[in-house]
Amino acid sequence: MPPVSGAELPVRRGYAQAPRPEDRTEEVPAPAPVPEPPADAPAQRRPEVHHLGDRAPTYAAEPGALPPADPAALDALTPDTVLEGARYGTYTLRAASLRGDSARFRGEVRRDFLLTARFGSGDDALVLVALAGGDRAAPGAAEAAAELCRTVAAAVGRSQGRLAEDIRAGRRDALRSGLQRLTDRGYGRLRARAAELGLAKAAYTAGLRGLLLPVDPECRTRVCFGSGAGGLFRLRSGQWQDLEPAAPPAAQGAPGPDDEAEAAFRFRASVARPGDTLLLCSGGLAEPMREEAALTAELGARWSEAEPPGLAAFLADIQLRLKGYADDRTAAAVWEA
Repeated sequence: MPPVSGAELPVRRGYAQAPRPEDRTEEVPAPAPVPEPPADAPAQRRPEVHHLGDRAPTYAAEPGALPPADPAALDALTPDTVLEGARYGTYTLRAASLRGDSARFRGEVRRDFLLTARFGSGDDALVLVALAGGDRAAPGAAEAAAELCRTVAAAVGRSQGRLAEDIRAGRRDALRSGLQRLTDRGYGRLRARAAELGLAKAAYTAGLRGLLLPVDPECRTRVCFGSGAGGLFRLRSGQWQDLEPAAPPAAQGAPGPDDEAEAAFRFRASVARPGDTLLLCSGGLAEPMREEAALTAELGARWSEAEPPGLAAFLADIQLRLKGYADDRTAAAVWEA
């Protein structure tokens, strides 16, 4: 092609020259100012609460020292906090496990354990939440809690088909006997392991709570079971109900030293109502839930909102601090739409 005569690049016009009509752009109007909410409008953010009660807890609010680590067993490290969540059909699940203030201050490992799993697929699937908490003075509490949850969860997973069918059909007696057998086997393994380690049975055990949630949106049956320390609570119409009140000694029997932890087997299968919130927790949270009205009032107000809290908000709720309660806390809550 022959060379182009004249400048190859467009000549820049002076600033005083008026733009051509095709170069003109429309003026973008300024955005309208955002109206301020009225003074009497309810706040959308939760108030920041450092602690409940008139006295601050003894320990700091945030983690301090880390637990010691073995370079040959790094797979056994336990994180300070675990968060989990899910949503199926008509319910929303939130779960968390965190070190207590005392363990954070002393650099001790979290002794509570949390396991969440879905077994099966489709509407036949089951969601299991298993949590366990051991005595913080017992040397094998953390290992016992983890082993107990994994043993029971594996047994539930192998029996998923039968359990799902029993839940749909409302066979409560079959569910109770089957889950009690699985729980007893779990504690039996703990006793055998304690003997192998040369530990007393009371030094290698934990309180267990399990929750079975069907994925099928047509099935609203919720099954809770467990043994030892822990609790089950329900928030209904703004009021908390303790679904595991202390049984009289005559009803519990007289357990011997070998079966003290698993003597009082707990079982409850109920149909959830819209608006219910079910709270399953280890002993570290069950104790203040039963003894501190400030905690139940605060959680009742927070969990009565239209939408369930997100993971971060749920964690903030679970670690509401009170003086005198420094143990690990593990909890799972289910909001019914």
